[in-house]
Amino acid sequence: MPLFQDTRPQLGTIMLIWKVTESLTDLQSQIQLRPESQARLESMKSELHQRAFLSVRMLLLEAGYTDFDLFYDAFGKPHLQDGQHISITHSHEFAAIIISVQKVGIDIELQREKIKSIVSKFCDAELSFLVEQSQDFIPKLTVIWGAKEAIFKIRNEKGISFKDHIKVNSFEVESKKTIAELHFHNLVKSFTIHFEEIENFILVYVFEKQETVSIEQFANIKKE
Repeated sequence: MPLFQDTRPQLGTIMLIWKVTESLTDLQSQIQLRPESQARLESMKSELHQRAFLSVRMLLLEAGYTDFDLFYDAFGKPHLQDGQHISITHSHEFAAIIISVQKVGIDIELQREKIKSIVSKFCDAELSFLVEQSQDFIPKLTVIWGAKEAIFKIRNEKGISFKDHIKVNSFEVESKKTIAELHFHNLVKSFTIHFEEIENFILVYVFEKQETVSIEQFANIKKE
């Protein structure tokens, strides 16, 4: 059974990673799906996507859930019937889920040279600490993209711009942690960012801090 990693990042949180090595048939023999999920599986044209989809259901089993405990809202965000927060990600041969009592998001990305070509689409404030010629340029870009993707999964609000609304603070790859802020629709949201390298992938998971202040309150705090 290719459960790649089982960790408890903090109290009330479980993170599970699966390395997809089984055949589609093997996975199908172990999973029972809701009719909606079965239809979604059959609509997928890529067998790799089908295997990743089923691997997520295998991770749910590892966490004590089944596909029948999982549902999606009108915006495509996953939820669990018991009210726990869940986030899901997969890329190539890896799939991962994180389940927590806190609002949480997760993303896994393959480190690729071509991310350099889209820097201007998702980075703004981060350009102040990125050095294109450095060895950690691609890892840092991948962390930033993954962090913003995970934050978007938490908030899941139409109109959020990775470049304009989400700022990731300066960090070193060795630190495996940073913070970020979302400024959107008159609110400031803060997040703690955790990341790690898995083979040639970057896994990022994000917790939303509990405090929420308005732009006006934020301005007043700055004045004090």
